[in-house]
Amino acid sequence: MGGQHSTADRFGGALGPEQRERAWADLGEQRFDVVVVGGGVVGVGTALDAATRGLKVALVEARDLASGTSSRSSKLFHGGLRYLEQLEFGLVREALRERELMLTRLAPHLVKPVSFLYPLSNRVWERPYTAAGLFLYDTMGGARSVPGQKHLSRSGALRLVPALKRDALIGGIRYFDAIADDARHTMTVARTAAHYGAVVRTSTQVVGFLRESDRVTGVRVRDVEDGRETDVRAEAVINCTGVWTDELQRVSGSRGRFRVRASKGVHIVVPKDRIIAESGLILRTEKSVLFVIPWRNHWIVGTTDTDWNLDLAHPAATRADIDYILDHVNTVLARPLTHDDIEGVYAGLRPLLAGESEETSKLSREHAVARVSPGLVAIAGGKYTTYRVMAADAVDAASVDLPGRLQPSITDQVPLLGADGYHALVNQADLLAAEHGLHPYRVRHLLDRYGSLLHEVLELAKDRPDLLKPLDGAADYLRVEAVYAASHEGALHLEDVLARRLRVSIEYPHRGADSARQVADLVGEVLGWDEKTREHEAQLYLSRVAAERASQSEADDTAADASRIAAPEARDKLTDLV
Repeated sequence: MGGQHSTADRFGGALGPEQRERAWADLGEQRFDVVVVGGGVVGVGTALDAATRGLKVALVEARDLASGTSSRSSKLFHGGLRYLEQLEFGLVREALRERELMLTRLAPHLVKPVSFLYPLSNRVWERPYTAAGLFLYDTMGGARSVPGQKHLSRSGALRLVPALKRDALIGGIRYFDAIADDARHTMTVARTAAHYGAVVRTSTQVVGFLRESDRVTGVRVRDVEDGRETDVRAEAVINCTGVWTDELQRVSGSRGRFRVRASKGVHIVVPKDRIIAESGLILRTEKSVLFVIPWRNHWIVGTTDTDWNLDLAHPAATRADIDYILDHVNTVLARPLTHDDIEGVYAGLRPLLAGESEETSKLSREHAVARVSPGLVAIAGGKYTTYRVMAADAVDAASVDLPGRLQPSITDQVPLLGADGYHALVNQADLLAAEHGLHPYRVRHLLDRYGSLLHEVLELAKDRPDLLKPLDGAADYLRVEAVYAASHEGALHLEDVLARRLRVSIEYPHRGADSARQVADLVGEVLGWDEKTREHEAQLYLSRVAAERASQSEADDTAADASRIAAPEARDKLTDLV
C-alpha cells in the first residue's frame, strides 16, 4: 500500500482548474490502492477513510460532487426517530453517535442543532408512547450536545409554534436533532480527502472495467468535458454510486449481491414568514412522517416516499407530489400554504436495498456491503447520517484485495476542512466584519458555510472589493462565493454553483434565473470561459429551470420525467452505459 504522490497536497485540498489537470495526469500515470467510483457522500467519505488509513486513493465522479441524492436530502443529521418504531435500535444508536461526532468534533461549522415540536393529538396513549421513544432517542445519543426532550401543554406548544391550529393538538414534545447543508458537507468531505492526498476528479465517468482473468484491476474513465479517456489501475475498486449501483454492476460484468431500488423524496421550500414558529415540526402521515425544517430564512417541508423507475440523474417532482405535501402540512396549519408560497422544489432518490415489501417506506435503511468479485466491492443503502460508518465498512471489505496490513479507520478523529479554529472565529466575528467592511451577520453566515476556510474565501476579494457585494437576485450570497466555488470547490458548470455550492436554485422564486448571467461571468473568469461559453452556460441553466418548472405542473411521473429530461445536459459527453 503506497504513499501518496509527493505533490498531492500542494493544493491544500483545493479543487480548482490546476488541480484538475494534475489529477488527470495522476489517474493515468499512478497505480492506486483504491479507486472509489461516485462523488456522493458515501463515495467521498470512502475516499477520506481510505486516504487517512495511508492508502493511495483516487475518486472519480461522472457529474458533480453531490449531484445526485447527496444534494437533495432532508438536510438532517438525525437518528431517525421513526426507525425506533420499526425496532431498528442499532441503526438509531449508530446514527445518533454520528450526529454527536459531527456537532462536536468533525464538522461543527456545517452541522447545527435544530429543534422540532412533535404535536400530540391523543390524550390517552400518545404522550407516554412518544415520550418513551424520545427518552430512548435522547439516551442512545451518548454525550449530550443537544438538549433533551421537553413536554409542553397545548398553550406551551402554541407559543413555540403559533402557526398551528388550536384544535390540531392537545400538547406537544420538543426534541432536538441536527441540520446541515448536504451538498456543502459532501463537497467539504471531498476536499478533506484531497487534503489528505486523495486524487479527486469530477466530470470523470467510468466507461469500462480493467480485468486480469477474473480479477478487476481498475477502471477506464472518460473526461466528459473534453472526451479524453485513460485507464486507472488499482488493487481494488469500490462502487459507491447509490441509485446507479446496479448500472455500474452491469458494466463490470459481475453479478450483484444485492439490488438497489430508487425511492423518490420531494421537498418544497417556503419563506420563513409563511409559518410563524420558533421550532421545526414533525408530523405523522399515514405512511411515514412529514418534517417542517428551519432552513435559514426559509422552511423545508417534506418528504414524499414513492417508487421511481425513470431517469436517475434528474428525478422530477409532479404537481401531485407537491399537493401531497401541501395537503398534509395544511391539516395542522392555521394559515394554509398554497402553491404561490413555494420558493423552491427539489426531488431526490433514496438508494434503498430492495426487500420483499413493495412499500418503499418499509424498505431497509440499513446498508449492505459486498465483495462482488475479486477487486470489486459495492456498498449501498444506509442513510446520509451514517455515511462515515458505511465508508469504513467499504474500505474494510476491500482489504482482502490490498497488499499489506490495513490500518483501522480513524475518520472519527479527522475534522473536516474548516472545522479547526471555527469556534474562535465565531467569537471574533465582529472583529472580522470590521476588518473586511462586512456586517457581522454576513460573517457569521460565511463561517457557517466555510468555517476557518473563510480567510481563503475573503483573500480572493483582497484587491477586488466589488466581490464582497451581494449577487444579483440572491442577496444571501456574495459574489466572491461564486468565484471561490470555481477556484477551490470543484465547480465546472453554472448549475454546479447555483444548485449546489450556493443553494440559489431552491431558495429564490426565480430559481437562480436572475443570477445566472452574473455568476457565469464570475465563474468564467476562473475557468477561462469566453463570451460564447458564458452565454451558453447561462442558457443551459435557464433551460434546466424551465424544465423543472414544467415538470412540477405535470400530473404523473412519466409526464414530469419527459418534461425534465427535455433540458440539455451541461456535461454533454456523458454516456448512457446500459
